[in-house]
Amino acid sequence: MVNDRQSLDLSAFSPGPGGAAVEWLISDHPIPYPQAVATMEARVADIAAGRAGELVWLLEHPSLYTSGTSGKIADLLDPRFPIFHSGRGGQLTYHGPGQRVAYVMLDLKRRRPDVRAYVASLEEWIIRTLAAFNVRGERREDRVGVWVARPDKGKGHEDKIAAIGVRLRRWVSFHGIAINVEPELEHFQGIIACGVTDPRYGVTSLADLGLTATTADVDIALRQAFEEVLEPQWSGFDVR
Repeated sequence: MVNDRQSLDLSAFSPGPGGAAVEWLISDHPIPYPQAVATMEARVADIAAGRAGELVWLLEHPSLYTSGTSGKIADLLDPRFPIFHSGRGGQLTYHGPGQRVAYVMLDLKRRRPDVRAYVASLEEWIIRTLAAFNVRGERREDRVGVWVARPDKGKGHEDKIAAIGVRLRRWVSFHGIAINVEPELEHFQGIIACGVTDPRYGVTSLADLGLTATTADVDIALRQAFEEVLEPQWSGFDVR
């Protein structure tokens, strides 16, 4: 179970499909990864069975690595933190303090049962969230996540600012997104993040871009952008 929960102000949220508002929860202390997965799995089962409503859970993890379904052990360069094997899509990534993780549990069967369109909508959600801080996040055809151009680091250089990894069970989504607010970027050096080896592509954060946004600021922007992209009647975005 999630213990210390703090509800976001949902007054601006329109009812979701079927008339039920999406529930939002914030954990105010780092959540161990196995506990988070167990909580998500229980909630997903309840959503699929009609016993619970949809949920967005905002949290941080203690420093750790996770490996998705395409993860390769060779991409673990320095096992300085625990590594957990995850059923989400994707390869290796880092989670830790200063990174806002949003686990998204939505009933896509009632919304739109289209995985690619759902992922595109998560990308759009991130892009609009970043836009609240005047950061231009972009998709890339050959790389997952959301990227920021860094001409200050050289021609063609881009840094990843947000990761996406999803899983579906009975058309209910879980896992989700992670936005780098102010994590220790050096911790990403222990892995080949998401299998990207090209030296032109690195990792950044809002703090690394010179912004002083807090996690609370990001939570507000996430909520507002979610309302635009995924409420009330999500239909997805064109997948290029």
